[in-house]
Amino acid sequence: MSLTVPTDAGAAGVAPAYPPQGLTPTHEQLVRHLRHSSRVAERATLLGHHPFGAVLLGPDQETVLMEQGNVDTVNHAESVLARVAALNFTPEYLWSCTLYTSVEPCCMCAGTMYWANIGRVVFGMTEKRLLEATGDHAENPTMSVDCRYVFDHCQKPVEVIGPVPEVEAEVMEVQRRFWSGR
Repeated sequence: MSLTVPTDAGAAGVAPAYPPQGLTPTHEQLVRHLRHSSRVAERATLLGHHPFGAVLLGPDQETVLMEQGNVDTVNHAESVLARVAALNFTPEYLWSCTLYTSVEPCCMCAGTMYWANIGRVVFGMTEKRLLEATGDHAENPTMSVDCRYVFDHCQKPVEVIGPVPEVEAEVMEVQRRFWSGR
């Protein structure tokens, strides 16, 4: 995991704006950062972990603040990244950041992102499509809960973008390759 702390990391006590005030990502940025999260997912497999990756971008949609691969069944890439981000940045700053993840966050990860105050999440492939790759594999019993359902039940509106068709097949290939060998 890499960590860069910007000098404008937000002032404590300032209420976050709704919706997030960071720049809206361009389509090119969506695709590029999702591919980055997919490379992080592939790197996780080299360490013996499941193929999930997350990248946190600053409000400018260019500054990579952190990246994280999957650790284990209860330490998913997104939730670990969100917890570490919450320790290193103010909630106000995180509200303007975007978390990119190869696969739609599960409800645990969506909740962790919400509590960390990350204002936007972008994913490449849905949890439903993940089930097609994993089947009923005991190591990854996917949940049939759309992350939008979780965010729709929160008190502040987290922006969700995804799936992104340009990367969906690439993400699926990483998942199929990994799970077919398990």
